Amino acid sequence: MAFTAATSPLCTWLIAACVTNSVAGLTGNDAPVSSGPLGRRLKRRIARSKQLTAESWLGIGVQAASRSGQSLVAFCESGLSELGTFCSLQGFKECNNLKQESLFGDGFFGESLRGLRGLRGSGSKSIRAGRRAVAGKASAVVVQPAKESEQKKNKKTATKQRRVVVTGMGLVSCHGHDPDTFYENLLTGKSGITEIERFDCRDFPTRFAGEIKSFSTEGWVAGKFARRMDRFMLYLLTAGKKAVMDADISEEVMKDLDKSKCGVLIGSAMGGMQVFNDAIEALRVSYRKMNPFCVPFATTNMGSAMLAMDLGWMGPNYSISTACATSNFCMLSAANHIIRGEADVMLSGGSDAAIIPIGLGGFVACRALSQRNDDPAKASRPWDKNRDGFVMGEGAGVLLLEELEHAKTRGAEIYAEFLGGSFTCDAYHMTEPHPEGAGVLLCIEKALAQSGVNKTDVNYVNAHATSTKAGDLQEYKALMKAFGGNPELKVNSTKSMVGHLLGAAGAVEAIATIQAIRSGWVHPTINLEDPESEVVSPSNTVLRARYRLNLQTISCGIIVTYLYLFEGLSFRMISTLSNILVDLDQLQTTDRISEDFAAYPFPSNSSVVCSCPISILPAKDMNVIVGDEKQRLDIKVALSNSFGFGGHNSSILFAPYVEANEEE
Repeated sequence: MAFTAATSPLCTWLIAACVTNSVAGLTGNDAPVSSGPLGRRLKRRIARSKQLTAESWLGIGVQAASRSGQSLVAFCESGLSELGTFCSLQGFKECNNLKQESLFGDGFFGESLRGLRGLRGSGSKSIRAGRRAVAGKASAVVVQPAKESEQKKNKKTATKQRRVVVTGMGLVSCHGHDPDTFYENLLTGKSGITEIERFDCRDFPTRFAGEIKSFSTEGWVAGKFARRMDRFMLYLLTAGKKAVMDADISEEVMKDLDKSKCGVLIGSAMGGMQVFNDAIEALRVSYRKMNPFCVPFATTNMGSAMLAMDLGWMGPNYSISTACATSNFCMLSAANHIIRGEADVMLSGGSDAAIIPIGLGGFVACRALSQRNDDPAKASRPWDKNRDGFVMGEGAGVLLLEELEHAKTRGAEIYAEFLGGSFTCDAYHMTEPHPEGAGVLLCIEKALAQSGVNKTDVNYVNAHATSTKAGDLQEYKALMKAFGGNPELKVNSTKSMVGHLLGAAGAVEAIATIQAIRSGWVHPTINLEDPESEVVSPSNTVLRARYRLNLQTISCGIIVTYLYLFEGLSFRMISTLSNILVDLDQLQTTDRISEDFAAYPFPSNSSVVCSCPISILPAKDMNVIVGDEKQRLDIKVALSNSFGFGGHNSSILFAPYVEANEEE
């Protein structure tokens, strides 16, 4: 549309200039001619020339329109519509009384055009007749195409939207290099956070991370590249090819794919930090010592490019870098390419490998990392009061997104359906989240609207939850505002076990989300030993209230007083004079306690003398956040959040693929 808007005025000016120049001779503004016999003959020749010139312009214009057809209209578009009145021959002095009829008849190039071609070269009478037949009709050139363009627009709007499904997953992580092993470790609550072994970090205040201990590129990346590439690119290529293999795209299937509609969109937050750092060290000696691949292998886009070269995929190919929200941005953008019909298959996700001295040191300087060096496995503790920063991780996650009908045609297994998502910006601070969670809440609401999902259908959220003081609570508050009324809602954090994979976090957590959909189990959030008070609030937890009640019983004329304590869902007697134990429902007020006492079998002639609350203690059991044990959940719609430095917010939605939904 921007191109059309830019070219339309130009087209209008050019055609108007041609009209003005061609018909200028009709105005009689020529040099004076002698009145002698030669002058009179010259006048007649000039007059004849004027007629032929005018007719020639009309004929050439019509023929050009006939040859170019819709191309002329497509190029000039709205510019021609502006020219309609100008091109009407009513404005010319010689044509004021000519009849108004359609230049091209009923069709775009109709009978009038063919009749006009027959008139050319038939003498002045035929020429004048032809001019009368077509006079004033140039405006029709633009009216008909404009209508056709509108019809095309309406037709496009009415087209059924293409659906996007997940048919392949690939990852590289500290918890395993395939989706099943990865999720099994998550379900058991195993931590992948260990001491860093790749380099000597004794002088750093943080000496642990979600480091990948064993990784091989054999069979995935050619040896000459494996020796030169940055680890982020090695992770990316390996995870991407594993996703292709997981989608059952063999060499035979690959031959049948339309490569022009297969694309790669895998991003990175940090890019090739190690390659670039090595280049700087080499430069200290001499530029001749620098790796000739240092620039291309350091850029974030080169991973997608190299993967496309290996696969021969010629569709959309680029990368996005939005800090820790990178993967979600890539996946949603890739899905949009499929929805718009620009691609049938897209590999999308993220990769990062920043556990190197410059990466660790940079985040230490930001004061963003945990320093729990004495117990690394317990360092990542989202929503816990004692959290002290996030834990770095590394790896890659890649999803193979595919158009539904394309996937069904080749018989692919469908893991889940990608429903959509959204992006927003906090526009507040480089590293701190908005204190009211406004950007996050807006992102969630826009994601629901864009996907056409009712918020009551979302019953699982894989939260961003990095184990930072501000970020965890702001996200939780936004989630409660959006979904707090859903009694089935469950929220957990994958980062409690694998750390923060930066640009790869969203894709790896999307794989965890899809595995939860497939298995019916949601993994625990480990290390949540002392939850923040905002997490355990009356809106979503049971209060444990203590009441002291004095029960007097008259036995043999003697009044005996028993002291009971209500705690949680039962009364327990703290007096040693009786064995009475009464189970009651949750009681919130003293009045209800008195009322409910009357329904239970106390000793005869007993009465409640006093019932006064002692204290109200918040329970540690949480109805929303999944604690240290996995839980069963039949997921209807799952939301996965990723937020990044700069205030980048992203939310994407997945759901089980149900074939019956195709008819809806």
